[in-house]
Amino acid sequence: MMGRPPEETFDIAKWVPTTRLGRLVQTGELKTMNAALESRLPLREAQIVDALLPGLEDEVLDVNMVQRMTDSGRRVRFSITVAVGNSNGFVGLGQFEGKEVGPSIRKAIDAAKLKVIEIRRGCGSWECGCYTPHSLPLTILGKSGSTEVLLRPAPRGVGLATGNVAKHVLRLAGVKDVWGLTRGQSRTTVNYAKSTFNALANVSRFKINAEQMQRLKIRTGSVGE
Repeated sequence: MMGRPPEETFDIAKWVPTTRLGRLVQTGELKTMNAALESRLPLREAQIVDALLPGLEDEVLDVNMVQRMTDSGRRVRFSITVAVGNSNGFVGLGQFEGKEVGPSIRKAIDAAKLKVIEIRRGCGSWECGCYTPHSLPLTILGKSGSTEVLLRPAPRGVGLATGNVAKHVLRLAGVKDVWGLTRGQSRTTVNYAKSTFNALANVSRFKINAEQMQRLKIRTGSVGE
């Protein structure tokens, strides 16, 4: 696993948006990532995420060298998988394949930014009941290929009781305590990461009414410290 040093601060004034969503963000009509996602406009510019989620972290989860024989000889390409997040309710996962590692990592980070989702957090463990967004509000399953990841709410202090790949994704999402169970080929880093990301996305798809959200103190997206 590899991290990267932080890049220079994004200057929104020098940015020239090419999409409607980008123009709405630059003019200040949409000021939060939550509002941008709720607009239902396609997210096609990584600069939108840079503007709305400053200080976004990234983690390189997998660097896989792919070799292929052609008539002209052996060709080598690198497949990069990257997770990004603000450690407070927003996380993304992206991939890119290229000839060089450095440029491919930057492209993979941009791809992850375009896949950013807003997740729900809460205290779904019967052993805890603190009603703070330190874990997940319910048990959820995520799948990718032959890999399945089951995430269960854990009481405060347990930490991330999962594999290393899932830990990175969950940490970037802002989840601090969870029990994890895997089935299938969990040694496949890419599918493991995708399954974990899929599970987080499924939490937000689960139907929870307003009364339950308030009673269980379930929070969506960023939460103030």
